[in-house]
Amino acid sequence: MAEGLMGLRIYQLAEALADEVWQEVITWKPFPRDTVGRQLVEAADSIGGNIAEGYGRYYFKENRQFQLYARGSLHETRHWLRRARVRKLMTDVRCKELTAKVEELAPQLNAYIKTLERRSRERKPKEQQ
Repeated sequence: MAEGLMGLRIYQLAEALADEVWQEVITWKPFPRDTVGRQLVEAADSIGGNIAEGYGRYYFKENRQFQLYARGSLHETRHWLRRARVRKLMTDVRCKELTAKVEELAPQLNAYIKTLERRSRERKPKEQQ
């Protein structure tokens, strides 16, 4: 069983999503790849990047902040997937597959954020609450 960051299901899902987005975008023609594709790849990569950076922070509140950034990147990834579908850069089927991965990750990331919020509250001295 993997421990640490590699053992986090949300991180595993984020990496898998980013890798699948990459494999899709590298097949596109230059203009779409350099415009929509670049944005989509950066947004998808940023989800896992922020999860990792937050995980490496000492304080729960700092970790939580980076998880919020990851959630923002997740929403941005949804946006670029919709743009790619509307602009016919990927098939509806492929877009639905990638969007399903985003939808699988979203509630798990939200649960992780709530866990960090709870842990942060538990660590505060009673008089500060």
